[in-house]
Amino acid sequence: MEHPNIVTFEVTGDYGLFSDPILRVGGEKCSYQVPTYEALKGILESVYWKPTLLWVIDRVRVMNPIQMEVKGIRPIKYTGGNDLSYYTYLKQCRYQVQAHFEWNMNRPELAGDRNENKHHEMAKRMIRRGGRRDIFLGTRECQGYVEPCTFGEGAGAFDDLPELALGLMYHGITYADESYDDATRGYLTVNFWRPVMRYGVIEFPRPEDCPFHKRVRPMGMRSFSREQNNFSGLEECSPQGGQAEWD
Repeated sequence: MEHPNIVTFEVTGDYGLFSDPILRVGGEKCSYQVPTYEALKGILESVYWKPTLLWVIDRVRVMNPIQMEVKGIRPIKYTGGNDLSYYTYLKQCRYQVQAHFEWNMNRPELAGDRNENKHHEMAKRMIRRGGRRDIFLGTRECQGYVEPCTFGEGAGAFDDLPELALGLMYHGITYADESYDDATRGYLTVNFWRPVMRYGVIEFPRPEDCPFHKRVRPMGMRSFSREQNNFSGLEECSPQGGQAEWD
């Protein structure tokens, strides 16, 4: 299905680290072979984001060969000092991305800001300018750059490969203010799926269409109240205690 507010862009970087959030806590880190839905969504939100809308990543095209490089890193330990870990990065990353936005129906108080043409034109302008905030390919040490592109244009490294299954993979996180049904309302939910790359392109399912969901903990919606002087939404409601559940 084609959407009227589609944006396409190319993101590049010397290195990328796309991994399961559980592996971000500490120790050794190893990147997936391709970027996750959540990582691409985060890149686009760094380019242009408003609480009025939700970005939906439609597909990604892998342009360069998949190459890995292991680096010795000395991260800061939680108990103080430094530790020695080995991180496995993707190198020479280059991806074409197609996405569109939809209104966040969990935000009825922002209904007056639902001007599709305004947000579409601003998003395209921000892509041309390289984004509003710094771009990272998975982690902060992996600096990235965005620019406009025509999806499918140019030669890709996997254009002649009919199919490549990538196994079980983390898809993304559904936050409380992005909930789509009663099961995700008021919770932080993690989604998983089994991606398959066909001729260099991965078609992403919507979060609700992923085959596996794990409800992690209760979570309140972020506040964008002008009266509380918190329109940035940085102040999140404190979660209540709870036990993770499999849906």
